[in-house]
Amino acid sequence: MNYYNIKDLETLSGIKAHTIRIWEKRYGLLEPQRSTTNIRYYSDNELRKLLNVSMLVKHGYKISKVSNYENGQIQKEVLKLNEKSLPSESMIDQLVMHMVNFDHKSLEDLLLQQINKIGFEETFMENIFPLFEKVGIYWQIGTIFPAQEHFVSNIIRELLIKESSGINNNNSTSTVLFFLKEGEMHEISLLFYHYLALKSGYKTIYLGQNVPFEDLAKMDGVQQFDRIFTAFINGIDEKELENYIAEMHKTFKGKKIFVTGAQISVVKSKLPSNFKLITDTKAFKKYFSSGL
Repeated sequence: MNYYNIKDLETLSGIKAHTIRIWEKRYGLLEPQRSTTNIRYYSDNELRKLLNVSMLVKHGYKISKVSNYENGQIQKEVLKLNEKSLPSESMIDQLVMHMVNFDHKSLEDLLLQQINKIGFEETFMENIFPLFEKVGIYWQIGTIFPAQEHFVSNIIRELLIKESSGINNNNSTSTVLFFLKEGEMHEISLLFYHYLALKSGYKTIYLGQNVPFEDLAKMDGVQQFDRIFTAFINGIDEKELENYIAEMHKTFKGKKIFVTGAQISVVKSKLPSNFKLITDTKAFKKYFSSGL
């Protein structure tokens, strides 16, 4: 079982610590335990209850009324909200709740419902990428631990692989090589752009994460491809990044190379002419739908 302090609860629920204390004192909403030094701490069950209650309150329920609900009634009201087309923020709140609880089925079911409502690509743009932004912040401040991030990442990864596997572009005359450099392990954005390339009619070679450069260089003599796509997400020294880009330019002359990721912004003015910076899906579609 995991335990959380009141600051953790504030971060995960979006409810101010001061308000949480009022809800505790006035309505008996939560029953925290105390450490030997008299510091409040909360269990998974308390966090789950607060996430559910905060969702209801954000949608117009009165805390004075919700605080009198049994847990079963709270869950029933949350399910009612789920049956509607929820705003993006509420969807993300639910996804966070399922992530914290390691509830694979509920998280996947919620994503599939959203995909059926608004489409696969739209679900990623409106819900999944904002979810990962939130997860990144939580991870930085220590509110969640790596296993929770890995849990949700693997579910999203499975969805992307499944969706991509249903697209067959073997007759395409243009091939894109997708990879992440050695040490790069976060491949969700790479998988998503891989899916978009397939959707745009390209044949692809997907190498995935942590690819040594010497193995990458050997690909040129083994497989035919005219485009390369990679992402720079992990922190990297500017000089090291410049050297890596220079090596790619030297090794893959004549090929179009597309790069994305937070780290690339620091050297974007120094990119060789055959490199194109992909800042978002709009830029990706511009280059991959027009053949530029």
